[in-house]
Amino acid sequence: MTIYGLYAREVGGWLSVSTLIRLMTRLDVDEPAVRSSISRLKRRGILEPERIDGRAGYALSAQAREILDAGDRRIFRRRRGTVDEGWVLAVFSVPESERRRRHTLRSRLSWLGFGSVGPGVWVAPAHLYDEAREMLLREDLAEYVDLFQATYLGFSAAAEEVARWWDLEGLGELYEQFYAEHAPVLASWRARRGKDDAGMAFADYVRVLTAWRRLPYLDPGLAPELLPRDWAGTRSADLFFALQRRLEGPSHRFVDEVS
Repeated sequence: MTIYGLYAREVGGWLSVSTLIRLMTRLDVDEPAVRSSISRLKRRGILEPERIDGRAGYALSAQAREILDAGDRRIFRRRRGTVDEGWVLAVFSVPESERRRRHTLRSRLSWLGFGSVGPGVWVAPAHLYDEAREMLLREDLAEYVDLFQATYLGFSAAAEEVARWWDLEGLGELYEQFYAEHAPVLASWRARRGKDDAGMAFADYVRVLTAWRRLPYLDPGLAPELLPRDWAGTRSADLFFALQRRLEGPSHRFVDEVS
C-alpha cells in the first residue's frame, strides 16, 4: 500500500505485476509473497486487475484512491491544535442489534485520533471536524452520530482531562520506538559520500513511511500546552520529514528506472 500510495497515483493508479515484484525485491519480499499480498488487496476491494499494453497489473480502486488522498493530509502535514480552537464532540448511539456497526464506529473514530470521554461520547480537537464528517459519510455511519462544537469549562485542568481521554503514554512510546529505529537511518545517509544508491533510498523510504503512516492517525494533534513535556512526537516528526527530504528524490528515480 505504501508503494501504491507513493508512486502508482502519479502514473494513473496502475502498476504492472512485474514492476511490483521488482520493487518488492528491494524490500526482501519474494514473488509468492507479493502475489499473495495482491490477492488480499484485491479481495478487500483496494486493487482491481487491469491489463495495459498487454501487461498484467493492478490499479487502485476508487475507494482506495479516496482513502489514500485523505491519508495524504494526515501523513505529510504537521498539524497542531490550539487551546483556543475548542473541541468537536461525537455523540453516538448504535442499537444492540447492530453491534458490529458500533465496533466499526469506535474503531474509525479512534483511527482519526478521537479520545473517549465516556460511553458514546468521543472528543477531538476542532480541526478534526472535516475529517470526521467525511469519514462518517463515507462509511455510512452518520445516522448514528451527532457532532457538536464544544468548549471545555472545567472543573479539572484541561491537560489532566486530556491525559484521561487519550493514552498519551502509549502514543509517546510508539513515537519513541519510531525515533529509535529510524534515527540511525538518517545518520547513515547524512554520513554518505558520493552518488546516492537509489535502490537503497527506495527501500529505506518505503520502510520509514510504512512505519510512520499510522502514527499521525493515532495522534489527535493536541495543542502543545496540553502535551507532556519533551513530547516524543515532535522529534519523531522532525525525523520523518528530514528522511523524506533526503530520500524522496532518489527513491523516485529508482521507481522510474524499474518501471
